[in-house]
Amino acid sequence: MKNSRLYHQLVQLDAHFFNFLRISIFIVMAWIGGLKAFHYEADGIVPFVANSPLMSFFYKNAGHKVLNEDQKMVPEYTLYKNPEGRVIQKNISWHQENGTYAFSYGLGTMIVLIGLLVLSGIWFPKTGAAGGALTFLMSLVTLSFLLTTPEVYVPDLGGDYATPQHGFPYLSGAGRLVLKDIIMMAGGLVLFSDNLKKVVRPSDQQISE
Repeated sequence: MKNSRLYHQLVQLDAHFFNFLRISIFIVMAWIGGLKAFHYEADGIVPFVANSPLMSFFYKNAGHKVLNEDQKMVPEYTLYKNPEGRVIQKNISWHQENGTYAFSYGLGTMIVLIGLLVLSGIWFPKTGAAGGALTFLMSLVTLSFLLTTPEVYVPDLGGDYATPQHGFPYLSGAGRLVLKDIIMMAGGLVLFSDNLKKVVRPSDQQISE
């Protein structure tokens, strides 16, 4: 009897759980989107954008390849990455010419707006449904980086011994971050469905009457 009452109480909390999911996605979107206004974050997404057939046209130098110090042809952007916490002016100048920062500002604004739409679902189901759908689509694009971005897998850099753990399926730090977006994708779908039910329900009631 006690277990049945507890179960009933937990079921009644589902609306709060959905709202917690909305708030959680908003925090991630607002935080990550806001960081896109800073150079180190804009630099960090360059490999994803430059290698994506859906986004590379935003960069002027996305397809450029040059010789590195080892006389190997590599993407030009690999020579101009500022390590996080370090500022190098020649790298900043290259990114300004490439369009790195302008694109990042636009992307960050879009991400924050999607987060606001998701959060609005607490009060406005229609805009919340749009936010859920956009979260799903954005996550789908992010997951496509697993197919297009070499940096998401551990590279074979050599060393004293052979490197057996490289390439697919050995995810690098960047790859592990990308893979987590499958959770965001699922969350977007769940919220889209929940908001859509709230939009459609009044119509169902009118039909039944």
